[in-house]
Amino acid sequence: MNFRDPSAPLPDRVDDLLAQLTLHEKVSLLHQHQPPIPRLGLGPFRTGTEALHGLAWLGEATVFPQAVGLGASWDPELARRVGAATGDEVRASHHKDPSGAQLNVWAPVVNPLRDPRWGRNEEGYSEDAWLTGIMGEAYARGLRGDHPVYLKTAPTLKHFLGYNNENDRCVSSSNLGPRVLHEYELPAYRPAIESGAAVAVMASYNLVNGRPAHVSPHLADDLRSWTADEVLVVSDAYAPSNLADPAQQAYFPDHATSHAASLKAGVDSFTDADARSHVTIERLTEALERGLIAEADVDRAVRRILTIRLRLGEFDPAEENPYTRIDPDVVNCPAHQALAHEAATRSMVLLKQECRLLPFDSAEVRRVAVIGPLGDQLMADWYSGTLPYQVTARDGLAARLGADNVDFADGADRIALRLAGGVSWRSPTATRGRPGCGGRSPTRTASTCSTGAATPAGAGTRAPACSPCARPPTAGT
Repeated sequence: MNFRDPSAPLPDRVDDLLAQLTLHEKVSLLHQHQPPIPRLGLGPFRTGTEALHGLAWLGEATVFPQAVGLGASWDPELARRVGAATGDEVRASHHKDPSGAQLNVWAPVVNPLRDPRWGRNEEGYSEDAWLTGIMGEAYARGLRGDHPVYLKTAPTLKHFLGYNNENDRCVSSSNLGPRVLHEYELPAYRPAIESGAAVAVMASYNLVNGRPAHVSPHLADDLRSWTADEVLVVSDAYAPSNLADPAQQAYFPDHATSHAASLKAGVDSFTDADARSHVTIERLTEALERGLIAEADVDRAVRRILTIRLRLGEFDPAEENPYTRIDPDVVNCPAHQALAHEAATRSMVLLKQECRLLPFDSAEVRRVAVIGPLGDQLMADWYSGTLPYQVTARDGLAARLGADNVDFADGADRIALRLAGGVSWRSPTATRGRPGCGGRSPTRTASTCSTGAATPAGAGTRAPACSPCARPPTAGT
């Protein structure tokens, strides 16, 4: 039996390939950057292409609304179609440049948005675990495709588990009681894994109940109990080193011990030290030499890695896999632009409209004002792709009504602070920024709060809180 025989059962093909690898070759496959193995005809492979709401970081591609916007649509089928379009663009980009876009995609994010202080809530779908699970499953299903044998891409859920604290994220612990764990956190992950829509999971930086997520028992006891399929677990970037780093978690005495514990807990791919795979190889080799892990532990992880690569069709004739025929011209094609427009429209939520003005009749309303700092700019987040085009709220209305019929003001005060010299402060002066003056205001020298305490002026656009009351200045903020 040959692992390249597409008619053979998948487990048998994995067994055949695994048996032909040396121990050193198997260890080398445990790093994010897997090297080629020429004697077996294996090419290089890398985990991790960002595709949260479109293909990111690899040049122009269709940029869809953020995940929280898709969640606001309450439409799983829309999320599935956006995931399918993103998966097509990942495949097309991979065909154009195999060294760029890789087929293991790190999306979707299914962390419930329980705390706005996280600072990255745009990455998830909802504060509701049920809705998050449903939308995440739908997006992942679009990414993976619907072929009974081959994966379009290999979706990876992020970030397992309890990850919603950005500050000190590598050393903080998410302390989850049994009810929060089983009714809130785990249900967000289960639908995509149980249905087979997602085939991989990324472990999170934080600790869970005082134990690093990369050595969490929930990887085996919960995550892998939901399906009989192999689930690949990848680490987050540099997280394996954090486990023994004295400046980070320092949970283990050395890196060989921490890597061994991660591997035995269920981490299969180490995203560490960028492309310097020798760091991971040396640490795992030391763990083998010290008896901290056995070859069977390595085999278990490599089996999951090879399973994903086989399911992506890497070792099969191209004509067997329909996803090899996705044309590069699909990237930012008119159909995907139309889908992005539809998704953006569906993501808008009108919380309240007492005056019943919307939607307005363009035959009756001839002149509108767009007011607000985001009315004429488009904000991109960390996982946004390179925008092929931009349409702001002002642009869209101008296209519909004509530029002369759309007025714009950012509606924000702007003040400039400068040091007057010495300890003498002149009385505050400030002027509201207006569109007619380009949003610029006269220079301001100082501010005074309601207690009469003077606040020195310094460079910048925001006046510092005043002392002793620590309240914001009353003028111009």
